Amino acid sequence: MWSKWFGKKKIVTASTEPDQGPLTQLNVVVLSDLGMIRTNNEDLGLFVRNASEEIIRRKGYLLVVADGMGGHQAGEVASRIAAETVSGEYFHTGINDIPKSMEKAFRVANEKIFSMASSDAACRGMGTTCTAVAIVGGQVFFGHAGDSRAYHIRSGQVTQVTQDHTYVQELVSLGEITAEEASRHPKRNILTNAMGTKPSLRVDTGLDPLDFGFDDRILLCSDGLYDYIGDHELGEILQGHTLQDAAEKMVAEAKRRGGHDNITVVIAEKINPSGLVTTRETRDIEIPLTIGAPQTKETELP
Repeated sequence: MWSKWFGKKKIVTASTEPDQGPLTQLNVVVLSDLGMIRTNNEDLGLFVRNASEEIIRRKGYLLVVADGMGGHQAGEVASRIAAETVSGEYFHTGINDIPKSMEKAFRVANEKIFSMASSDAACRGMGTTCTAVAIVGGQVFFGHAGDSRAYHIRSGQVTQVTQDHTYVQELVSLGEITAEEASRHPKRNILTNAMGTKPSLRVDTGLDPLDFGFDDRILLCSDGLYDYIGDHELGEILQGHTLQDAAEKMVAEAKRRGGHDNITVVIAEKINPSGLVTTRETRDIEIPLTIGAPQTKETELP
């Protein structure tokens, strides 16, 4: 079973974690791969854990996937600026409202990328998708621009949280083609909205947060994954494997089926405080984000 969540929004007040008691802890896996055709990786995946417990209680943890585009290494530059700026601005802004904080972070990142693309000939035409998920206690919020995706998986049901900003998605919304036809359409990769390509940016935010339980999982991915693996199959893989095994299986299967693009996945689940979960797949690294980040990175902000 799968469904789409985007468009099901209402304005609510964002909650934070209780001031007392243990913090929500996560298992997170980040995996990024060149694929079978590309010679450089323009994707970037991040898991960001702020070093301040007080900030974690207010803003939670952040997952980010960015898929850059542009000649030479411009796509890599765009995705790195997006991930670094969104992460830094989200946690360090004084805005406590989660959707507003996410939107501001995206707009600042857009301005930085557009400014560099306009002033540096080597970066002209660069841009990037960017999908970010904030996990705050038992709630999930998102910010989104482009066609990378966020999914919520519960009891085998896969819900696409974000809506693709693409030409074919507009056709689907108008009822001119079906979702199945869109997945095979020759123009399915034409973006109608992306970070850094214009002075202004459309930012989709999760004004109505999703509940996030101990048996749930969150998946962020670039189009290099979902172009080859459908929602139902993603749900089956996530239900039947550990996070690490699921990530590796997804990437391997996408490559086996063609791997025309870079492939990036970020998967998260809550750690059960009962102690039933005995292994942790994240590795906290207490270093600031840098432009020269490796393809797979899990970072703790100061």
